[in-house]
Amino acid sequence: MPELPEVETVRRGLEPALVRHALTRVTVNRGDLRVAFPPRFAERLAGQRVLRMRRRAKYLLLDFENGETLVMHMGMSGRFTIHGPKVQTRPGRFHNKAPEDGSGNGKHDHVVFETEEGTRIVFTDHRRFGLMTLENTSKLDATALFAGLGPEPLDESFTPAMLSAALEGKRTPIKAALLDQRVVAGLGNIYVCEALFRARISPKRLARTVAGERAARLVPAIKAVLNEAIRAGGSTLRDYARADGELGYFQHHFAVYDREGKPCPGRDCEGRIKRIVQSGRSTFYCPSCQR
Repeated sequence: MPELPEVETVRRGLEPALVRHALTRVTVNRGDLRVAFPPRFAERLAGQRVLRMRRRAKYLLLDFENGETLVMHMGMSGRFTIHGPKVQTRPGRFHNKAPEDGSGNGKHDHVVFETEEGTRIVFTDHRRFGLMTLENTSKLDATALFAGLGPEPLDESFTPAMLSAALEGKRTPIKAALLDQRVVAGLGNIYVCEALFRARISPKRLARTVAGERAARLVPAIKAVLNEAIRAGGSTLRDYARADGELGYFQHHFAVYDREGKPCPGRDCEGRIKRIVQSGRSTFYCPSCQR
């Protein structure tokens, strides 16, 4: 599943093609993704101009002039491709999929947005775990999808003090706590593993013991890992690609994730990366230098 850096990379790729542009036509090729599309979905979007595009956690948000927001989640395998007079993508080149996937006419091309300039943005989702729905912009934070979400990890307001307060009294492992979207929004398995390694904190350590000095190491580690991954275009492990069709390449810079048995890259550490399972997910860490 795309994590925060991948979603933010897609947002930045789509923004020039959508913001301040009007949608002239929206084509929906099926009745649902993981849930049904809202009533009159295509009709409500057609003719609307996009005011801004933003991200909240792992969701993409398109705010329209009429006061509605299109909420989009890419699920496990969703991706967007841009087609138009100035942007030509190469769907299928990187994905071992049928060549027509991403063209707008492929078997898994479920939604096509067309703008007044003739640009087409195609949403392709082979597993159909993605989501698209419409919400009132002014009430978005109170909806079921967003109520209770924690702070954005890249916001200035996300500080060691804030994280310490959120972890107070928690007896779950810190790895599980950081994946809890109520503690901090948007973090996923890959980047939690990488951030914990940089902060030299064991993923098995009780969350409440991370408050204070360890949180002061962890917060900047989280921000650094996320920013570096965004600059690298995210991580491509299976289905993810940027909106221009190119792959992310942060996976080439993993310190611990998916490196079981490899030497620890930490300075003066002779340990090896270990894999354990926590809450049904693989965790990678160095038991020698992460305490």
